[in-house]
Amino acid sequence: MRRVFLIVLDSFGIGQMPDAQKFGDIDVNTLRSCMSSPHFAMPNLKKLGFFEIDGVREMIAAHPAYAAYAKEDEALPARVARMHEASNGKDTTIGHWEIAGVISNAPLPTYPNGFPEEILDEFCRRTGRGVLCNRPYSGTEVIKDYGDEHVKTGNLIVYTSADSVFQIAAHEDVVPLETLYEYCRIAREILTGEHGVGRVIARPFIGESGHYQRTAHRHDFSILPPKDTMLDAIVSAGQQVIAVGKIHDIFAGQGMTEFMYTSGNTEGMQRTLECLDREFSGLCFVNLVDYDMLYGHRRDIDGYAKALARFDAMLPKFLEKMKQDDLLILTADHGCDPAYQKTTDHTREYTPCVMCGGQPAHKSDRSDASGEASASTPWVNLGTRDSFADIAATVLDYLGVSGDVAGTSML
Repeated sequence: MRRVFLIVLDSFGIGQMPDAQKFGDIDVNTLRSCMSSPHFAMPNLKKLGFFEIDGVREMIAAHPAYAAYAKEDEALPARVARMHEASNGKDTTIGHWEIAGVISNAPLPTYPNGFPEEILDEFCRRTGRGVLCNRPYSGTEVIKDYGDEHVKTGNLIVYTSADSVFQIAAHEDVVPLETLYEYCRIAREILTGEHGVGRVIARPFIGESGHYQRTAHRHDFSILPPKDTMLDAIVSAGQQVIAVGKIHDIFAGQGMTEFMYTSGNTEGMQRTLECLDREFSGLCFVNLVDYDMLYGHRRDIDGYAKALARFDAMLPKFLEKMKQDDLLILTADHGCDPAYQKTTDHTREYTPCVMCGGQPAHKSDRSDASGEASASTPWVNLGTRDSFADIAATVLDYLGVSGDVAGTSML
């Protein structure tokens, strides 16, 4: 009985891609920024060869301050790779779709000047409420600037970002949660075709004037993937797909047999550890969102570094509980450099891939980035991959499932 645990460290990029400037990003590197914090610590990922990934290895070698991460110590068998995003985007939806085997050649629509009048007119007609803001905005700043007017008038705060999102902020005492969710469903029905944004997001908040704060009751209403993903293939083969965190929302509930929401990274890992104790065959697909939501967008370097250190500290317990045929894959969906001050949006970056467990690599498979045999460590460096979709191909290959997904298996 084979199981794959695929954990997405949301926004944990490892260096800008060659086309980053086309997306408005210059000299971005989420990992490098986190390593500048005194709170950064990833000794367990180091044992799995994380710092041998293309680009990361060179960055470590070029900075004397990072010498501790170049020093050899205990090593565990693993395969590592740098993942190149083939899709035309840098957002959560497109990143996860590509991880699941669907490459998006056309970007999802964005609205740097706000949403067109015909969209908002229909939205207002169907909700019976007016609209405030309607432009790109920071989620924490928008409730500071428009919260009082919203509470006074009942009009909804509608805003967007550099991502393909239609976000609705409302005070929980003014608009009950279920009503806010219904407004999001209405927006989701309106936003189709050329205006088919990736996600409609409920952004509830609480508090008094001058002290508004967002709550954990966020809910995403995603557009359906344009074709079947690895999730659909696994379910069609009679195996299970357990979605943890916001995976259910990202894929609009498609291609999963079970899902569970979480309040953050800690609960996400707790639920994942619980899945390790269960009997099932298939995929446990996990999103840990705090890196992106709490630290990346808020440009909190120390917070991001601390969150990575907490995850790293939980890894030994996870590895200890893994069964012989379990495969663990760690990756990310885009970057969100907490040191980048030009914007507070995602950044176009390579992502890491670390695989361990499952069937061990044959000695003949061991190689460094140049393809030459390396008997000095149990790490297998698979170089820079052409697409995140190689993860989907690997998952299906390992589970013995056929599926029409992009990518090449890394097994």
